[in-house]
Amino acid sequence: MQAHTKEQFQSFLSQLRETNATLDFFCDFDKISQNVKSIEVKLNQLNYLLGKENIKEAIYTLWNENPKVFTVLDILIAVRTKDNKQVINEEGDYQYIKYYFDTIEGVIEFIDKTGLGEVFMSKRITNLVDYVFGVETGLDTNARKNRSGKQMEETVAKMLQAKGVAYRKEVFSREFPQIVEALGSDEKRFDFVIETATKTYLIETNFYSGGGSKLNEVARAYTDIAPKINAVGGFEFLWITDGKGWEKAKNKLEEAFYAIPSIYNLTTLKDFIADLCVK
Repeated sequence: MQAHTKEQFQSFLSQLRETNATLDFFCDFDKISQNVKSIEVKLNQLNYLLGKENIKEAIYTLWNENPKVFTVLDILIAVRTKDNKQVINEEGDYQYIKYYFDTIEGVIEFIDKTGLGEVFMSKRITNLVDYVFGVETGLDTNARKNRSGKQMEETVAKMLQAKGVAYRKEVFSREFPQIVEALGSDEKRFDFVIETATKTYLIETNFYSGGGSKLNEVARAYTDIAPKINAVGGFEFLWITDGKGWEKAKNKLEEAFYAIPSIYNLTTLKDFIADLCVK
C-alpha cells in the first residue's frame, strides 16, 4: 500500500474541523430527566427544609420521619456519592461524603459546613426537584467528550447511508479468526465493518476537539495494529479521525499517518466512499 507524503499530511491537518457537534450534542435531557426522576420523591421530602428558620429542628423532624431522605444531599452540591468522593473532616482525617448521611449529626454537619443550611433558610431555592434538574444539566456537560465520539460514529454512518454503502457497527475481532491470530489474544471491537466482494474493511472512528494523552495513546495503538491487519489477505484497517485536538498531538498523528495507508478525516472520507461505490 502506498505511504502518504508530507504534503498530504499538511493537507490533512488543514482540513481538521473545529467541532462535530449538532444542537442535540450539548445536553442529554432524557438521561437528565431519568436521573432526577430516580430521586424525585426524596427531593420533594427535602423541600420541607426550605424556608425553615430553625433548620436544625427541621432536620430532626425530617430525620425522624425518614432518615434515608438525606442520602441524596450529595447531588445538591453537584457530587455523586457513588464516585466515592472524600473530604477532610473536622478532625483533619479523610472521610467519604456518603458517611455523613449515616447519622443525624453527620447530616447536620454536612448541611451546615457546605452552606446548604443558609441556602435553605434564605428561600433562594423554592423547589429542589427543579434545582437538581439544573445541577444534572451542569454535570451532563462532563459527558460531552464521550458524546463527541458517538457523534462522529453517527456522522460517518450518515455519510455511508447517503451513498448506499452497507456496513455493520460494533463488530468484534472474534468474528474473524485470521484477525484474532494477527492481533493476539486481546479482543478488539471495531466501530464499523464494511465487507465488499474483495476486501473487508475494519474501521475505527474518533473525534478530538481538545488535546490530551488519549490522542497519543490512540495514535500509537492504531499504528501498531494497522500493519498487522493489513498483512492479512482480504482485510484492511481504516481509521477515520478528525478534530482540532490533533494539532496538539500532531507529531504522533504524523507518525500514524505515514504508517496507516487508509487514514481519513471527514473531508477526505468522501474519496474512500466514492471509491467503494465504483468497485
